[in-house]
Amino acid sequence: MNHRTLVRALLASAALAAAVLLAGCNSDDISLASNAKANQPVPPKLVAAIAEKDMDLQSPILVRLFKQEAELEVWKQDRSGRFALLKTYPICRWSGDLGPKIREGDRQAPEGFYTISPGQMNPQSAYYLSFNTGYPNAFDKALGRTGSQLMVHGDCSSRGCYAMTDEQIAEIYSLGRESFFGGQKAFQLQAYPFRMTPVNMAKHRNNPNMPFWKMIKEGYDHFEVTKQEPKVDFCERKYVFDAAKPAGATRDPAFDASAKCPAYVIPDEIASAVRERQQQEAAEVAKLISKGTPVARMNTGIDGGMNKIFASKLPEGSTGLSEGGDSQSLASLQLARAPGTIPSTVNPPKPNLAQPEEPVVAVSSTSSTSSTKVASATPATQSGEQSEGFFSSIARKVGIGATADANAAATSVPPSAPAAAAKPKAVEARAADAKAVEIKAAQTKPQSVVRVAPKPDTKLAAVKPTLKPTVTDAPATSTAAAAPAAKDTQLSGSQPIVQPNSFDGRFGAMK
Repeated sequence: MNHRTLVRALLASAALAAAVLLAGCNSDDISLASNAKANQPVPPKLVAAIAEKDMDLQSPILVRLFKQEAELEVWKQDRSGRFALLKTYPICRWSGDLGPKIREGDRQAPEGFYTISPGQMNPQSAYYLSFNTGYPNAFDKALGRTGSQLMVHGDCSSRGCYAMTDEQIAEIYSLGRESFFGGQKAFQLQAYPFRMTPVNMAKHRNNPNMPFWKMIKEGYDHFEVTKQEPKVDFCERKYVFDAAKPAGATRDPAFDASAKCPAYVIPDEIASAVRERQQQEAAEVAKLISKGTPVARMNTGIDGGMNKIFASKLPEGSTGLSEGGDSQSLASLQLARAPGTIPSTVNPPKPNLAQPEEPVVAVSSTSSTSSTKVASATPATQSGEQSEGFFSSIARKVGIGATADANAAATSVPPSAPAAAAKPKAVEARAADAKAVEIKAAQTKPQSVVRVAPKPDTKLAAVKPTLKPTVTDAPATSTAAAAPAAKDTQLSGSQPIVQPNSFDGRFGAMK
């Protein structure tokens, strides 16, 4: 038994070496027999997990990728013949946006179903180890899509690929190698924008890629209900899963991605299980939409994503288009161990700075909600002025007596000027001087025009308080010195000095 296994492994190794030499990657010379990286054994801990899950080391594998979750799953066939999840690997970096790759140079990581043969394994990759995804497949070619050398590799750097750490790709590569040694001719790679759950389908319902995603979800559902690798064919520029020849046919249907679909059937046990699953999920999606599930925001301008375990290890790290990008969750992962070495050259996804930010609301003297108080004239019935007599109130409103003193206090008056001796014309002169000082000292600060409450005989007084984050030239512009003189006639809210911790003090430079 052991002798036969050894002979089979040697023959498979020779076949791998020959096939990979033909495939190549960036003109690298490839030889499995002499490459130590490609021949690393499966780690003992993973071998133990394989045994615990009732699997064989050399049983077939299947790989699933999810961009939004930034995760790569390795499934392995157990002794019952069904696939079971062996291990989930966080993806260190993927590039592009949610959606399929369209053309060479668009930096998109592909989405869809691909076949990985021994010839696509590259043990001498420039990115430690890698395997080619096989993009473009027949479906992609039928649509005229272009691209080449789209890999799953190490080095945590991506330009249209799915990048892992070197330690991760070594482990994944060894699992693929052992499956080939066990007789698997090729393993399937399924790449998705996100886990095809009702919640995600509801969130992304308005995405223009939704028709394509619903099409590949058919294969996702086939795998979920059968736990078998779905058979993939193409016709009429669409995917077909688990097609079989109709009853009475003597040959299997011949598929061509660009041609009309041949006659085929889907086995009843698969079709009915998939149909039941899809009906349940469609009802759940409709329920989520009716409850007002928000539509996912289109994040154009952000280049891909990375798993939060890696983003937490990088200065100003961001998960980009992947989930878990809030600072609190990243901070909570600081002490967690990263699954592999993160190279210094890795560049995390950058936030889209082109998106409009929340508008900054300017402080206005007419706003009832502003926390900054400015000079204003209020009716006699307001707080602080209820003790005035009737004739005093009339005199104040027409600008006689005490009102002149109040205007002098609310205007930037030099400390040497006696407020009690102010006359209306003198007040206007001092207001003009103060205005000139304000313009010179604070060119960039907004001026607020304070108006007396409109009455038939009311005069308008243009009082312009100084709103500054910091106070400069205090003797010339401060109203604090004038305040004692106007102790009994101070207008309600007439304090133009802005506190250092006020809204205007913190955000004045942004106006």
